[in-house]
Amino acid sequence: MDGIPSIIFLFCNMLLLTRYGSSYPLCTDLRSPFIPKSPLAFCQYSGSVCCNSTEDVELQKQFKSLNVSGYGCASLLKSTLCSRCDPFSAELYRIVSAPRVVPVLCNSTVSVNSSQSQLAATDFCSRVWDECHNLFISNSPFAIDKGGSVVNSSSKLTELWESKGAFCNEFGGASDDGSVCFDGGPVSLNSSESPSLPSGICLEKIANGSYLNMVAHPDGSNRVFIANQPGKIWLATVPAEGSGETLGIDESNPFLDLTDEVYYDTALGMMGIAFHPNFQQNGRFFASFNCDKVKWPECSGRCSCNSDMGCDPSKLPSENGAQPCQYHSIIAEFSANGTSSQPSLATTVQPQEVRRIFTMGLPFTAHHGGQILFGPEDGYLYFMMGDGGSIGDPYNFSQNKKSLLGKIMRLDIDNIPKVDLITKGGNYGWRVYEGQFLYHPPTAPGGNTSVSSINPIFPVMGYNHSEVNNEEGSASITGGYFYRSMTDPCMYGRYLFSDLYAGAIWAGTENPKDSGNFTSTKLPVSCAHDTPIPCTTAAGSSFPALGFIFSFGQDNRKDMFILASSGVYRIARPSRCSYVCSMENVTAPVPSSPSPSPSAGKRLSKPLTVLLNILFSASLLILLNFQHIQYL
Repeated sequence: MDGIPSIIFLFCNMLLLTRYGSSYPLCTDLRSPFIPKSPLAFCQYSGSVCCNSTEDVELQKQFKSLNVSGYGCASLLKSTLCSRCDPFSAELYRIVSAPRVVPVLCNSTVSVNSSQSQLAATDFCSRVWDECHNLFISNSPFAIDKGGSVVNSSSKLTELWESKGAFCNEFGGASDDGSVCFDGGPVSLNSSESPSLPSGICLEKIANGSYLNMVAHPDGSNRVFIANQPGKIWLATVPAEGSGETLGIDESNPFLDLTDEVYYDTALGMMGIAFHPNFQQNGRFFASFNCDKVKWPECSGRCSCNSDMGCDPSKLPSENGAQPCQYHSIIAEFSANGTSSQPSLATTVQPQEVRRIFTMGLPFTAHHGGQILFGPEDGYLYFMMGDGGSIGDPYNFSQNKKSLLGKIMRLDIDNIPKVDLITKGGNYGWRVYEGQFLYHPPTAPGGNTSVSSINPIFPVMGYNHSEVNNEEGSASITGGYFYRSMTDPCMYGRYLFSDLYAGAIWAGTENPKDSGNFTSTKLPVSCAHDTPIPCTTAAGSSFPALGFIFSFGQDNRKDMFILASSGVYRIARPSRCSYVCSMENVTAPVPSSPSPSPSAGKRLSKPLTVLLNILFSASLLILLNFQHIQYL
């Protein structure tokens, strides 16, 4: 009977393991994750992993054999191959139930009962398709036969799979209440605590120039289009984060030079650039800019102050030496066809409009917006127009539905050119409200709109002017992006924005997800100790002297950039500024205690739990058999 206590101990431990759930660290060879003797050089995993240095080198060789030209696609495929090193790789590759060549790619939002972090809500499968579907991939892991075996093939995904849906039906999957999926980075399990805020934002300076727009190249590479306010657009190469290299740009050789057409002043100039969703096939792209009809005869359109608006331009005062509607907002189409064999290979294009999409005279010299971008799903071109200028929108253009000022417009550029006011949007209050507060304009020759006549949508975040500078106050919000890069995993899913005066950067967090409830936090900002271009510091502050923050940008890796009057800055890894992010290059730890889970009962049907149940059953049989022998 001496063996019975040890068997009972084994039985109890197996029972505890089954109560933990199926998302349990285990490698594809069913061994436990381990600490490698030397850090992995290729795959960015640290801590407990499932690869040693030899396997890391083999994954690097496999990656090189793919021979992928697109930078964005290559980055995604590298992370997919390296998922073999994840401590949860047995679950990612469904080793127990149906072994796979590639991990289950996250293809839907995470269920509320999921054990996986909300990072897995990323539709990673769609990202792989969007970045890679038109690129040749040698020895593609996605080229499989009906039996599930890899076929030696150099092909595009579009040659293997008829659609994104078909591709993701094969390789995608959701993170449910028992299993995990691959979202582009190390699997991270939820905890009962709310996500911790980042301790700060780390920047690296990669360029000295002053730019207003940055757009990722549609070919998925590490190139971007970057434009300045006077009217030039360049092709630039973005170096890898932390490489010590600067932005690769030849300012003597612009991609497009519109300085003869663009009128440049404090609040006027090149305002936006956008590339057609099918740019790689049709070479179409668009520019939004301001012009001066006195200096350029083709700068001609109807004045936005007109009889339909109840506005007489002859009664408007001149402003900064300019007459009403002397300056115009223009959207024009250009083409990269004819300058190279493929549009994506073009390095320079002619400054000749293919056609004029939109022209409108501006009543005053400021507050006219100008950003353009394509909707991610509908293919329409969206144009953000300001209220027209002067103090407090005196002619109430924003609340006048006949006016295009103070609106977001949707342009159908593929069919008959037309302009639609957005119907899914709403009334955001200006100038009845400024933010959540009633606004009283100093003058109102255009009349007022009653509070009771509108149903305003109030902002979800904001800040007081005094938060930026007690003496000067703030200027205006410089809107940004939801952060979707894994360079700073603690920033993932947060909305970043700033003030034009560059005195602060805020991170907005939505909690719970999809609730519309945001909280914003002003974060410390520093420059990396090893930044390629040294940063200067604002007088009397540790905040980098950025100058004016004009805009934010993203590249194909979803890294986020700040475009300021003093240069271009990338959000870098937190550790480079001695900030602490618990998720930076840290994989999910093995749980120290098998605490019960409310959904443990459901998880018993999942693959790894089945394995644990088999072990548990085996131990129980051993126990019973042992007792039977003893009684005999």
